[in-house]
Amino acid sequence: MVFGADLSVTSLVTFILSHGYALLFVWVFLEQIGLPIPAAPMLLAAGALVGYGNLNVVFVFLVVWSASLICDLIWYFLGKYRGEKVVSFLCRVSLSPDFCVGRTKVLFDRQGVRSLLVAKFLPGVNTVTPPLAGIFRMPLSRFIFWDTLGIALWVIVLSGLGYQFRHQLEWAARQVLDMGNWLGIGLLALLVVYIGFSIWQRKKVIRKIPRLRISPQEVRDKVAQEEPLFILDVRSALDVKKQPQYIPGAFHLPLDKLPRQYHQIPRDREIVIYCS
Repeated sequence: MVFGADLSVTSLVTFILSHGYALLFVWVFLEQIGLPIPAAPMLLAAGALVGYGNLNVVFVFLVVWSASLICDLIWYFLGKYRGEKVVSFLCRVSLSPDFCVGRTKVLFDRQGVRSLLVAKFLPGVNTVTPPLAGIFRMPLSRFIFWDTLGIALWVIVLSGLGYQFRHQLEWAARQVLDMGNWLGIGLLALLVVYIGFSIWQRKKVIRKIPRLRISPQEVRDKVAQEEPLFILDVRSALDVKKQPQYIPGAFHLPLDKLPRQYHQIPRDREIVIYCS
């Protein structure tokens, strides 16, 4: 990528400079809607282009804010009116759904609306937080206020870094252009390996689930027969608030607290774990 006037302008740079705001909007929109394309490099580049006078800082903020808020409102209303089905969909499309959704619920439970301030900086969490806000009926005006603050913080930090280190980014961009197609092939290969490994790892875990699963009827029969059974409820506080019903005799220990309080789990009984 070229920022300074002393460099010859390539067709790539001409395209970026000619479609800067549109490209920024589309890129951020696709990332916020859930596609695995990072928006951070684009925000860094936008900050650098602001530093070189190619983009306007106010327009950059408005473009990123509008793209992000539109996506977040889509997810918010889907969560509000479709509920857990939205989270289930995110589970299916995410490469690490349990970690992503579980981490977001913990963050949302601890920080409430303030979680929207940092969600944009956490991959995966930024997509799951808006539907959770809808599921738990956060008022729309409150959601827009805190979401806008989070977007503003995200834009200021990343574009500010791009502005501050624009000369270093220009040097890095020169190296990237010099490497040409080989860099693209290398990055694509790394992405394919990463996705392939993640899918293989997840399928490996899923294959073990049938051997470890126990049906509700089997649990009921064991309880009726007074078998030594320890039922562990690992639902998050948000899940319990939404569905406060418990299995009789279950011990509630949220999954995020398990590493610190695992000693409360007995070792002399069969353990049945359930979540939402």
